[in-house]
Amino acid sequence: MTLAIFDLDNTLLAGDSDHAWGEFLVEEGIVDAEEYRKANDRFYQEYLDGELDILHYLGFALQPLANHNMDQLLAWRETFMAKKVRPMMQRKATELLDHHRNQGHTLMIITATNRFVTELIADELGIEHLIATEPELVNGRYTGEVAGVPSFQDGKVTRLNDWLAAHDRDLGGAWFYSDSHNDAPLLKAVDNPVAVDPDPTLEALARENGWQIMSLRD
Repeated sequence: MTLAIFDLDNTLLAGDSDHAWGEFLVEEGIVDAEEYRKANDRFYQEYLDGELDILHYLGFALQPLANHNMDQLLAWRETFMAKKVRPMMQRKATELLDHHRNQGHTLMIITATNRFVTELIADELGIEHLIATEPELVNGRYTGEVAGVPSFQDGKVTRLNDWLAAHDRDLGGAWFYSDSHNDAPLLKAVDNPVAVDPDPTLEALARENGWQIMSLRD
């Protein structure tokens, strides 16, 4: 069965859920506003520039999960979905997902954003398979550390290959949709790479390689 794989942030969503989670923590007074916002914005710019140290960033991003119990985190996440995520959902993205479903394709999101932030988003989009960066969980509480390989840049290929091996699948005929040049390794690995509202670096790479370019923005 053919895989249709989607990046999440700025691809299926008209925005970045990871950065938005940081903004939400600031707005709700959960973290120190000035310090956290500056760091969140700095890391996001490093991501856009292709200069992000993913482990350094995750040390920052996962700390709020470690500072609070699961019940409180889950309550905050419901509010975050309503305030931040649903306004970023796109009609054309839903139509694209339905297009692949109607062809019998297996849908997957692969994202560098952590599972705590993204699993409800995948559920709401009706996508069963999610590969996300995994926050370490011990005895029902997050530790602030990463479990395994972050699904970022080459790590997306590594994590996807692990999934393929575990499910006895391959990438024959697979599609991958992304907005970011950070996803070049996986875009190069599939038969049908698609640049979605691409950043300038990815747009140039897509034109150079003859990849499809499309927009999901209304």
